[in-house]
Amino acid sequence: MRKLLSLGVPLLLLPLFIHALSLERLAGGVLMVGFVGTEAPPGSPICRAIRRYGLGGVILFDRHPSRKGIAKNIRSPKQLKRLTRELRSCAPEGRLLIAVDQEGGVVQRLGKRQGFHGDTPRPAVVAKRGRDSARKIYDRMGEELAAAGIDYNLAPVVDLALNPLNRVIVGWGRSYGKDPATVTRYASIFIDEMHRHGVLTALKHFPGHGSSTGDTHKGFVDVTQQWRPVELEPYRRLIASGRADSVMVAHLFNRRLDPRFPASLSARTVRGLLRQKLGYRGLVITDDLQMGAIARHYSLEETIRLALNAGDDLLLFGNQLDPKRIVSPARLVETIVALVKEGKVSRTRLERAAKRVRELTKQGR
Repeated sequence: MRKLLSLGVPLLLLPLFIHALSLERLAGGVLMVGFVGTEAPPGSPICRAIRRYGLGGVILFDRHPSRKGIAKNIRSPKQLKRLTRELRSCAPEGRLLIAVDQEGGVVQRLGKRQGFHGDTPRPAVVAKRGRDSARKIYDRMGEELAAAGIDYNLAPVVDLALNPLNRVIVGWGRSYGKDPATVTRYASIFIDEMHRHGVLTALKHFPGHGSSTGDTHKGFVDVTQQWRPVELEPYRRLIASGRADSVMVAHLFNRRLDPRFPASLSARTVRGLLRQKLGYRGLVITDDLQMGAIARHYSLEETIRLALNAGDDLLLFGNQLDPKRIVSPARLVETIVALVKEGKVSRTRLERAAKRVRELTKQGR
């Protein structure tokens, strides 16, 4: 019988194991948080939070959110390897997702200035070089991530490059192109090479960011007029191929999909479109819930309530975008616990989300 990675819990007994968890640890298990620190000794705040709440994961960044030139989590290969080892030793029997955004191009946290390869081309360039080159590029990336102790890469981008005025995806070359077949082909290579090194991946940004004009980091982005159903095609194909470890849902608002809520907070989008129409059964992770598109319009309690009830499984709070909005794991856990006790989120929904997080964890390193 297959065992869950680092848990010693037989797969068939996982639902019983989840059901027996305290509400506090269930809440912690659906959270991925960012923190400041290049080390995580036993007495550090992040280590204590991981141990007490059983956090689902942490996300690491190179740059400090408010202190220019200072490392937030990533300073060098040797330091990062030590940090990930310390983080995992804080977790119950080593069960912890350790994530970064390592796409290539402008988005790569393991950069040259920290002593990593750091010269991975942006996806738009990779697609022009051909499949053999792509395999070599992503093989090296996967090897470097695994050596550093990273087991979850929040990539690849599978947005279609449909809007030439789109700066954050198209302008930065983060898309493999406008053709769904091309995007699927290179995203598949990316995923396969990550998997060869035991690194999990996340398809993003569902249901498609390539037709937008605005940037959800900064505020509300309405794609009702621009978004096209063809943007779902890479997700459809990658889900059908069995390559979708997880799907990251964006904060885009599309009145045609949901007249009230942005995708990340929308049951119509997550449970309806992604799960029912596309048949996806795996883990759904939110984009950073501290982005302007969410944080400027919803309170923390509203955000968490809507995200969980929409069907999101892993809630991402990067503590990276605004030093004034840093939120502690304790506050996040307390908020979720209160929502369950008040009947605003069901324990069953929380258990289902925590189960998916643990199932993803077992697939990694």
